[in-house]
Amino acid sequence: MKKLVFSLILLFSLNSLHAQTLKDKLNKAKKSLVKTPSNEEIVQGLKEALNVGANKSSSTASQVDGYLKNPRLFIPFPPEAEKMKTQLVKLGFQKQVTEFEISLNRAAEEAAKKAAPVFMDAVKNMTVTDGMNVLMGADTAATHYLKSTTSASLYTQYKPVVQEAIQKVDVTHYWSTLVTLYNKIPGVKKQNPDLEDYVIKRGISGLFLLVADEEKKIRTDPTARFSSVLKSVFGYADIQKK
Repeated sequence: MKKLVFSLILLFSLNSLHAQTLKDKLNKAKKSLVKTPSNEEIVQGLKEALNVGANKSSSTASQVDGYLKNPRLFIPFPPEAEKMKTQLVKLGFQKQVTEFEISLNRAAEEAAKKAAPVFMDAVKNMTVTDGMNVLMGADTAATHYLKSTTSASLYTQYKPVVQEAIQKVDVTHYWSTLVTLYNKIPGVKKQNPDLEDYVIKRGISGLFLLVADEEKKIRTDPTARFSSVLKSVFGYADIQKK
């Protein structure tokens, strides 16, 4: 009986080993049959994916309430002025505080209307020397690469866009009203956050979140790869990661 059990276990083990070996061989064969994209094709695929993300994220964020009613993008009262907000709310100025927060988010939504060309310029001028590493990286590797290499230039290009948006939705007016009310409270420390800097950084950060969402779709959902380049480059990545 023991010999029979041992024989069955051995047979099962050999079959499992054979199946695994066969599977490994099949995966290896699949990889060998897939054409390896050139570095230029990889770069093109990454840029195309990021361009898609830039266009879609800009479109989504620039809609009415694109920031205001999206918990991931919402721009709150400046953290460094949180004490000011607390005091004003206690004194019954919740309405004014809310109006100011709405104006911050409306400014970001307005700026997002012009964000796509700014992002696409950054993508177009991006040189990906480690394209394969980005392609074979995590689901947001291309977005992270774009963010780490272009944030400074994006800030510079985005600034006049936000300045215009801030003026259009009158953020400064709402802020000045709150500061005037707050400064009337005896013994408080005056607050004056750089609103332009705050909206720019939070606005760009929100857009990158949306770009990352679009990159994830392209990487994980083959139906989102609408062009031959995207199908080739990310299809190759799918096979290599298995």
